[in-house]
Amino acid sequence: MIQSALEADGIACETICVRTGDGLVTALDRSGIDLIPSDLSLPVFDGLPAVKILRGKWPATPMVMVSTALGQKRAVDLHKGSATDPGLRGQLSLLAPAMRRALDQAGQRAANRRMEEALRETLQQLRIIFSKSPLGIALVAADGRAVLTNAALQKMLGYTRDELNGLPFEALMHPDDRAKGVERYKELIQGARASYQMEKRYLRKDGEVVWTRVSVSEVPKRGGNAGFAIKMIEDITEHRRLQAQFIEAQKMEVVGQLACGVAHDFNNILAVIIGYSDLTIQKLGLKRLLKSHLVRIRSAADRAVGLTRQLLIFGSKQAVQPVVLDLNEVVKEMDKMLRRLIDENIEMTIVPGENLGRVKADSGYVGQVLMNLVVNARDAMPNGGKLIIATDNVTLDKDFARARSGAIPGEYVMFSVSDTGTGMTDEVKARMFDAFFTTKPKGKGTGLGLATCQTIVQQSAGYIEVESEIGKGTTFRIYFPRVRQALDIRTQLVLKGPLPRGAETLLVVEDDPSLRQLARSVLEGRGYTVLSASNGQDALHAARDHKGPPIQLVITDVIMPLMGGKVMAEWLKTVTPSLKVLFTSGYTDDAVTQTGTLQPGVEFLPKPYTPATLARKVRKMLDTN
Repeated sequence: MIQSALEADGIACETICVRTGDGLVTALDRSGIDLIPSDLSLPVFDGLPAVKILRGKWPATPMVMVSTALGQKRAVDLHKGSATDPGLRGQLSLLAPAMRRALDQAGQRAANRRMEEALRETLQQLRIIFSKSPLGIALVAADGRAVLTNAALQKMLGYTRDELNGLPFEALMHPDDRAKGVERYKELIQGARASYQMEKRYLRKDGEVVWTRVSVSEVPKRGGNAGFAIKMIEDITEHRRLQAQFIEAQKMEVVGQLACGVAHDFNNILAVIIGYSDLTIQKLGLKRLLKSHLVRIRSAADRAVGLTRQLLIFGSKQAVQPVVLDLNEVVKEMDKMLRRLIDENIEMTIVPGENLGRVKADSGYVGQVLMNLVVNARDAMPNGGKLIIATDNVTLDKDFARARSGAIPGEYVMFSVSDTGTGMTDEVKARMFDAFFTTKPKGKGTGLGLATCQTIVQQSAGYIEVESEIGKGTTFRIYFPRVRQALDIRTQLVLKGPLPRGAETLLVVEDDPSLRQLARSVLEGRGYTVLSASNGQDALHAARDHKGPPIQLVITDVIMPLMGGKVMAEWLKTVTPSLKVLFTSGYTDDAVTQTGTLQPGVEFLPKPYTPATLARKVRKMLDTN
């Protein structure tokens, strides 16, 4: 009868007829039931238990009661049981509209449940974002007090959640940023702006400064005024530190370029001073007083040479000539000189390592590092103490490298310089490698010693480590990568005995007239025929116009106006491939180096050179096939 009534009203459906509670449960378990029209009075159980069964496990399935007699109490009971339509009182003509209404209501309830579930999921996602976000997030009341904060912000500022809740953000701001921050927030609350961004500092609970990038947006309430604000706070302290380092590095690059440019010209001047001092000293003979004066001038020039060398190393403009070395031999050769640098009340001990590995580095640079560290140790022990220089083979593992920025795991040869001096504070250690930073009295230090050491070690792919404690002393450890190559044969020039002579024809190319005249005088004094030129173009003309014996060696500056030494040498060698070239400079560039290291086959004499080193270097090159 019910199915006929529904079909008559245009509702096509499949029906399953059940007469017991078990049958109802079985049907609901097996099939997707969209609607349950039910008679109130059944043989085994009536409508109310059916409603209870339905609502216990299938609460979303709608149910319509069909009954010829439904008392008021039963109707109330059915409402409590959530029947969709508690009885039609025998009016089957109303069944189809009631079922349509029940299906519509069920569909609306299902849509509501889906919306509620989606809302719950969204809220859960927002909670996760709020709690897990790496950015600090805060809900801030109109009066500027924190209402809710996340874990990232609590960690950033060093406060607990309870400590931050209710705390005015104004109290957390750095005093220098407070006025601007308060003004911006006031404008937002008053509706003058919807959002703003700014960089400002907050103070952690422990007093440390935190640089942040803050994005603030209003959350309007009814009536249009801001109810509260959302603050997104990013910790940019490390970014600011790196930015400051980059700016400082740019400044140092400019300073380095300026220093190297000055050093280049200064080296030319020093070469002239040293050269003529040496020539005059040789000719004075027994005139001891004048000779002693010139020796002092010469000594002052040597100290100036050391300063310009450090400037050039700092600016990475000093040519590196790496060879395979035994650090024990380097330390041994410098022993006497190092002892002359220290005071008598300092006890210096050298502890050479056994079976020491080999390193590839510039021996002069290694000596410079050793000398700078020994001088620093001496100055740290004004009342005397102990100084120990030691070498050893070491292996740096991954844990060591992970804990120290710049260190790379591997096998190294280490030399250390330890003293029992005053030691360094943490503040000094943080800046000790900064160029021109010094703790010495004015006029006693250039601030380049340790900066030079760090540059040299880095150029050799090494690592420098420092341990220092106030009142207990300092230890510097220098690590150079160990190599398996054989030791290079040391071919140092003989520094004693008469200067060698020759009769070959030479070409001196130098843009500094005083230095050009000095080099010419020295070489002519040793018997050579010397042509000279002030730049590369003049040198090409001089070589072309020369009618005498062939030029066998060119001594040329690298950097000159109109045409540099390298281009000139290439032109000359196209005509005379066997021509030998000696480059000289107080300042190197890519013309003769590759990333600071001399190119293969390039002969180089750094400025300032002495008459003796020039004469011996020239003779050595001429005698070498």
